[in-house]
Amino acid sequence: MPRRRRSGHGQGKEGSGYTAAPRYPGPVNEALANQTATPQTTADQAADPPVPAPSDEQWRARLGPDQYQVLRHGATEPPWSGRYVHHHEDGTYRCVGCGAVLFSSSNKFDSGSGWPSFYEPATAEAVELRTDKSHGMVRTEVVCRACGGHLGHVFDDGPAPTGQRYCINSLSLDFADD
Repeated sequence: MPRRRRSGHGQGKEGSGYTAAPRYPGPVNEALANQTATPQTTADQAADPPVPAPSDEQWRARLGPDQYQVLRHGATEPPWSGRYVHHHEDGTYRCVGCGAVLFSSSNKFDSGSGWPSFYEPATAEAVELRTDKSHGMVRTEVVCRACGGHLGHVFDDGPAPTGQRYCINSLSLDFADD
């Protein structure tokens, strides 16, 4: 029986032509990861001011053009175009913007939607859920809690044990082997 494709992830900006971007060279910028992480503080450090979020110019320098559009402007890569749709290695999926751990390969499943899908994040604190009323519909947007980068959307049609499908853009992810 043919697999039914699910829709509802969004199609990005009309005429955007986003395609799977090549893997951008270099490791995730550790300085950005350190800026956006919530550090443990001591009494001596408590007086230090918070590190400011990266500017738009800094984001553009750190991300490839398609990654920038997805993470910073909520664009969506076309279905079946992402490098992690058919990826089945054991490891951890991290935010390409800041390096935060987002999803485990053990929670990944084939949803038939055209995007990498997970039934839960690595930890509940890894992501933030927001109401998204764009494109004439109401959905739940998934963003990286550490840097605020757009990851995708979550739907209530996933497998047990959660019944959720975190439908995530490959362009927002980086992968590390266990």
